[in-house]
Amino acid sequence: MRGLIIDCHSTGIIERAKGETAMDKINVLDKDVSFYTHKNEEYICITDIAKYKDARSDDIIKNWLRNRNTIEFLGIWEHLNNPDFKPVEFDGFRKKAGLNSFVLTAKQWIEKTNAIGLISKSGSYGGTYAHRDIAFEFASWISVEFKLYLIKEFQRLKEEEKKQLGWDIKRNLAKINYAIHTGAIKENLIPKEVMKIVAITPH
Repeated sequence: MRGLIIDCHSTGIIERAKGETAMDKINVLDKDVSFYTHKNEEYICITDIAKYKDARSDDIIKNWLRNRNTIEFLGIWEHLNNPDFKPVEFDGFRKKAGLNSFVLTAKQWIEKTNAIGLISKSGSYGGTYAHRDIAFEFASWISVEFKLYLIKEFQRLKEEEKKQLGWDIKRNLAKINYAIHTGAIKENLIPKEVMKIVAITPH
């Protein structure tokens, strides 16, 4: 598929768009929570988080989305982070929020307001994903305890990534320095006449 990267994962093959990393998981209070990086921002699966409260995760997310406080939070987040957010459509949802007749899905919110804080995915890793800021807010609505453990586990993972990144940088610098030193030795310490003889001598 055009614009997609095929990525092998321990649980199978998934398709991911450019600018996305492969899915990964953390375990929070015996619940696996998927996440991935999209345009340098972490998105956490709130479908997985919702399962901590009830197996009917879609209904849990819908109930959260119909809450007026949730709509206002999402709207403010989009205003701060998304220049293409549609405020008129947002105002329409905000006026209806809290009414018994009001129902809203993540997909409707994304399509109507051009939101970027939520992402609806299908396939092997299907579900509703939310920007880290929003996912933590959702986790707080589900369970304060779960939110704190989620933040702790996520921070632990990021610290491990930083350590690994530091190790990779040092290793690559060592390779570069080795290449530089080797090149310098060839250029300055080994006479060119010797190099020519070595180059033409049959092995």
